[in-house]
This record gives sequence, structure tokens and C-alpha cells, in this order.
Amino acid sequence: MRRLAAGPADGTRRGRAWSAGLVTATVLTTAVTGWLSVQLYEQHEAEQRRQDILATARQSALNFTSIDYRHYDRDSRNVLKGATGDFKEQFAAQTKELTELVAENKSVSEGQVLEAGITRSDERSARVLVVADSKVTNASVPKGEARTYRLQLDLVLVDGRWLTSGVEFVG
Repeated sequence: MRRLAAGPADGTRRGRAWSAGLVTATVLTTAVTGWLSVQLYEQHEAEQRRQDILATARQSALNFTSIDYRHYDRDSRNVLKGATGDFKEQFAAQTKELTELVAENKSVSEGQVLEAGITRSDERSARVLVVADSKVTNASVPKGEARTYRLQLDLVLVDGRWLTSGVEFVG
């Protein structure tokens, strides 16, 4: 029996097949890596947005439930600084009346956010439910009383900042 040696054509074909397979594997690996990178980036962006929304809602609720008649101007400015739209306009319109009421009653409220959760969100808006406690002292209750608030906050993204566009007491 005679053996036939593989000629140059066979080696070239094998080399080309090997090269084509290597190129295909490289392209597929690069595509999968790119896709996974995009997914990871989008997941990171969504988590960052979620954290920003919760931080804003917590701070807004804290500003809203923490007042002191001795420096209500500062407290109301804090609320307004984190507000926008109709909510900001309504709160600003009531600030003078609220300042007088808080001073007359010598009201102090020390708020504390217990829990916050996003009920819906997208890239431009969110709704957050917040549970907050506060210890309220005033002329009627000088020793103070505990109050629990359940707030629904609507937030919108304005110039890269989440701002409160609505506050509603719920439940």
C-alpha cells in the first residue's frame, strides 16, 4: 500500500479553515463582550438613578417633616430648594402664612425617614412612598407627641437634578 502525502493544497486549506475559525471566534467573543458591557452599564445607570431618586425623596420628606419656628425661613428654603412646578409655587405662596402659624404655635418638628420605596420610575420621573416619624412640640403639646406620616412624593428630573413636584399625604 502506498501512502499519499498531504500536499501543499491540503495544508493551505487546513490553515485557512483554522484562521477562519479563529476570526469567527474572536468576532463572536468581541460581540458578546460588547453586549455584556452595554448591559452592565445600563444596569449600573438604572441602579444609580434608583439611588438618586431615593436620596432625593428621603431628603425632601425630611425637609418637609423637620421644622423649627426659630429658623423657619431656613427650613422653608430647604423645601423650596428641592421643589419644582406647581408644588414649589403653592408652597412658596403659603410660606408667609406658614411662617406666622409656626411662630405663633412655637412649632418644632424633628423628622426621621423610616422607609422609602419607589412605586414607579423612568428616566425623567418617579413616584416614591415614604414613611416618616416626627416628634412634634408646640404651644399645645409642650412635651411633644409622636406622629407618623405616609407621604407620596412625585419627582421629576430637571437639569440633571431630581426635584419634588408633588407631595401628598396618603393612608
